[in-house]
Amino acid sequence: MKILIDADSCPRDARELALRAACRLGLRIIFAANRPVPGINGENVTMEICPAGENSADNRIVELAAPGDLAVTRDLALAKRLLDKDAAVIDDRGRVFNRDTISELLSLRDFTVGLAENGMDFERTANYGKKERQAFADTLDRQLVRLMKKVNE
Repeated sequence: MKILIDADSCPRDARELALRAACRLGLRIIFAANRPVPGINGENVTMEICPAGENSADNRIVELAAPGDLAVTRDLALAKRLLDKDAAVIDDRGRVFNRDTISELLSLRDFTVGLAENGMDFERTANYGKKERQAFADTLDRQLVRLMKKVNE
C-alpha cells in the first residue's frame, strides 16, 4: 500500500499531513507534479517530476496506482481513473470519492464549466483554512486505518 499525491494542486498543509502520516505508518508516499514541489523529502518519499504537458502527472499517478493504494487529488477525472484501478481516493478537503458518486460529480463539474464558459458566475472554492485542514486530516486517518486493516486481513 502506498499514498499517491497529485501535488500540482495539493495545498502545502495537506501535503505535510500526508507526509507525516506516511512516515508515522512506514508507508511509501509518491508526489507527482510538473514542477519540483518544496518540502518533499524523507524516507520512503518520492517526488516524480513529470514532463510538461496535459495530464502527464495524472497519467503517472494512474500508472503507479494499484488496488488498495490511497490517492489524494481534486481532479475528478483523475479520481475516476484511480477508482477504476481500485484505489481509494480523497480530496484535500476530506471528501471521499467513490464509484457511486464520481459520475454525478463529473457531470456537475461539466455543467458548471459550461456555465462559466457562457459568462455565468459561479461560486469558487473557498480558501484552505483550519476547517478544511482538519477535515482532510480526519478523512486521511480514517482511510488509512481502513486500508491498513484490509492489508492485514
